Amino acid sequence: MTKFTRRTALSVLMATGVAFGAAGSAFAEDKVKLRLATSGSETDQRSVAMAEVFAPMVADFADYEPSYNGTIFAQGTELDAISRGNLEMSIASAQELAQFFPEFSIFATGYVHQDAAHQVAVFNDPLMDPFKKTAEEELGVKLLSVMYLGRRQVNLRQTKDELTVTTPADLAGVNLRMPGTDAWQFLGKTLGAAPTPMAFSEVYTALSTGAVDGQDNPLPTVVDAKFYEVTNQIVLTSHLVDLNYIAMSKAVWDGLTAEQQETVQKAADAAAESGRQKQLQKEENLVSFLKEQGMAIYEPDLAAFRTQVQSMYLDSEFAASWPDGVLDKINALGN
Repeated sequence: MTKFTRRTALSVLMATGVAFGAAGSAFAEDKVKLRLATSGSETDQRSVAMAEVFAPMVADFADYEPSYNGTIFAQGTELDAISRGNLEMSIASAQELAQFFPEFSIFATGYVHQDAAHQVAVFNDPLMDPFKKTAEEELGVKLLSVMYLGRRQVNLRQTKDELTVTTPADLAGVNLRMPGTDAWQFLGKTLGAAPTPMAFSEVYTALSTGAVDGQDNPLPTVVDAKFYEVTNQIVLTSHLVDLNYIAMSKAVWDGLTAEQQETVQKAADAAAESGRQKQLQKEENLVSFLKEQGMAIYEPDLAAFRTQVQSMYLDSEFAASWPDGVLDKINALGN
């Protein structure tokens, strides 16, 4: 769909909402249907937070109907479905929004977000208003709240005695497996490593044989894939603090009363906070588990990493779509 037709579709949907509201009390007892599509599983912390926290808070006026594992809309198509009026809610990534609006790529870039609290501060700051407005006006999508997914860390075969990583210079010549897209490979270079594209299914064997020196992933993935069996250290670079947004149809939002809108907003924020705290606790527990497995886990000079990574991004094509001054504003909200 072009931006023009998205605007047209949104106008039709909003007009329909007005007509519906004018119909009066004949439909007063009907609940709003809120279908949420996600590629995540039912046990994913985001799904659990929405089902256990969001749904009960809106139950007086809305029927929350989640679908999991991409069953009603494939991953990456949910936002377009909302735009077309075929879906009410989704859990969207900055990467997906960047497919429509390239400026959103800044929120999927290394060392932009410093931690979970920084994500929230950025999302609630006025600097986000133009991004939110664009999503609403161009796509018909309202971003309600930000969800924390976790921090990606560097996981190496070498022992800490063999290689202690303090600055990006210490990763020179380290063959670090990264996902194969240009954006991921560039991130690996900014960290100072020699990024190596490789299918995820091959990583365990490559680590065990020394075909690569390391890989980057959140701690839950390190544990789930048992990479701790074939590696010796984790450097807590936290180079990408990943997120999702709770997204809702702007037309549906506009059809709610002011009181209902307030409740939906509070419910989204509460669900995001619940998932955030559970994910942070899970990460903390996994640090203890990995140390018990004999892994060395430590934090490098994060300022050195952040300075190099941001500098290289600003000099690259990836930053061409970023609004002037936004990165400085984001940094000012952090530590």
